[in-house]
Amino acid sequence: MYDLIVETSTKLPKDVRRAIVKAKARENAGTRAAMSLDTITNNIKMADENVSPICQDTGLPTFKIKVPVGANQIEMKKAIYEAIAEATKNSKLRPNSVDSITGENTGDNLGLGTPVIKFEQWENDYIDARLILKGGGCENKNIQYSLPAELDGLGRAGRDLDGIRKCIMHSVYQAQGQGCSAGFIGVGIGGDRTSGYELAKEQLFRNNDDVNENEDLRKLEEYVMDNANELGIGTMGFGGETTLLGCKIGVINRIPASFFVSVAYNCWAFRRLGVKIDASTGSINEWLYMEGEEIDFTEQVEKEAAKLESENGPKHVTLQAPISEEEIRQLNVGDVVTINGMMYTGRDAIHKHLSDHDAPVNLDGQIIYHCGPVMMKDEAGKYHVKAAGPTTSIREEPYQGDIMKKFGIRAVIGKGGMGPKTLAALKEHGGIYLNAIGGAAQYYADCIKSVEGVDLMEFGIPEAMWHLKVEGFTAVVTMDSHGNSLHEDVNKSSLEKLAKFKDPVFK
Repeated sequence: MYDLIVETSTKLPKDVRRAIVKAKARENAGTRAAMSLDTITNNIKMADENVSPICQDTGLPTFKIKVPVGANQIEMKKAIYEAIAEATKNSKLRPNSVDSITGENTGDNLGLGTPVIKFEQWENDYIDARLILKGGGCENKNIQYSLPAELDGLGRAGRDLDGIRKCIMHSVYQAQGQGCSAGFIGVGIGGDRTSGYELAKEQLFRNNDDVNENEDLRKLEEYVMDNANELGIGTMGFGGETTLLGCKIGVINRIPASFFVSVAYNCWAFRRLGVKIDASTGSINEWLYMEGEEIDFTEQVEKEAAKLESENGPKHVTLQAPISEEEIRQLNVGDVVTINGMMYTGRDAIHKHLSDHDAPVNLDGQIIYHCGPVMMKDEAGKYHVKAAGPTTSIREEPYQGDIMKKFGIRAVIGKGGMGPKTLAALKEHGGIYLNAIGGAAQYYADCIKSVEGVDLMEFGIPEAMWHLKVEGFTAVVTMDSHGNSLHEDVNKSSLEKLAKFKDPVFK
């Protein structure tokens, strides 16, 4: 189980790698989407080499285990708990399990309901154990529809195959870049609210290259893959040719009064692996999702490094923190910014704290990074960053603008963009929002040269305020001090494109 956890956290399966290669082939060189995919492939390569988490948000581990009749599931659970705690201790998982009432972090990813373990008996003589690590950014973009329903851009979705089609297309639209697109979706048709979501997540355990045995669902999967990318949301919501990398659909019966369509969204960092285990010895006989040719991104990364320096690319600016308002006012949406100097992490707990208290450090002219890193403490007691990609920023919308003005913060880094309150504050105060590449935890960890300090550790490692010294930390301006928002523009244009799919297709 420990080997399964480590491999799942650090090594993307081959079916996911193939999907990313296809996405890269569709994008035009020099675009923001192409740059994002270049960073993603570089991150995959670094995770392979470092045996470190692909994404800092190692999510809520979900195990699906098929066992021979008579297997001792109690002992198996104990083994999984031990493996989870060990992997967390060794910085292969971020401590992600918190008390829902107090917010206290258990520190070992164990607690009531975590991890999720689902057993199923079968008559084979071996154990099939599979694991998904699904982060909060994509988990928060799951959605469930109750048919009939009125959908933005698509009108009425009825209780039929065409209504289901509309729900799926709308689910891709509503995710935008907040779920670290380009992503994968699992769809569950029918059931009740609980079993529908379980069926949707169950679809994510399917191989991305398989073919649905249900002819109607096969056609629907193909339709979604042929058309969802026409929405133009693109990688990280920057616009582009690829918004969806995979779609798998399942169906179960329902009661006449209810018709649910449930969608489980998963980011590009689709960490899902499995093993076949000898039931008598406990040894691994076979790894799942790893069939096909080996995909090594090393050569691609070396070739693409030069593209980022091409004259056709976006404007590139280097900033040294602390940053002045004058420097901020010169930046516009679409500019690529490279940061050197200090930045300070801040997620949900920090933003709530700063709204009510003074800052533990002088934040005038500084940068807040929406990030909950994976940290390791060495024998001398010094912390080192093992993974440090951005978290979804919209959760901080109630606080962000007020905190920037209160403390003089000039830049915020995160993923997925923020709302109108923050945009108005950026214009008034003179600030920018920078979109980093979601999931690129190794790429950004490499930019962090030292940990200079930490405050508010009582909130737990992911929620503490880490003082990070960085070099070459690159992100894209997606909200500027002139009232412009790339996220708002892409949302508007993708809604207009969504309306093209209003007319019936399946009758």
